[in-house]
Amino acid sequence: MATYQNIQQKKEEYRVYLEKQGVIDALTKGLVDLYEQPEKPANDGALEFLKNALSGGADPKVARLEAEIEKLRAENQELKDKLAEFEQ
Repeated sequence: MATYQNIQQKKEEYRVYLEKQGVIDALTKGLVDLYEQPEKPANDGALEFLKNALSGGADPKVARLEAEIEKLRAENQELKDKLAEFEQ
């Protein structure tokens, strides 16, 4: 059975490992960036924000703009289809 000291030693080794790998810095940076957002993400947005931050994803504005682009592409295609109907 593991003793208290062994458990503490393993925790410390794991913490050092995470620090050397840059995990602690990445998490800290992601959380600070989230904290500094003027408009906090709603619902599960905070988790998505952190996922993007950790994956090297772009600013949340990029995701919104990409969604808007998709919406506009769909609207554009719809208008092209309507135009094609009128040209027949």
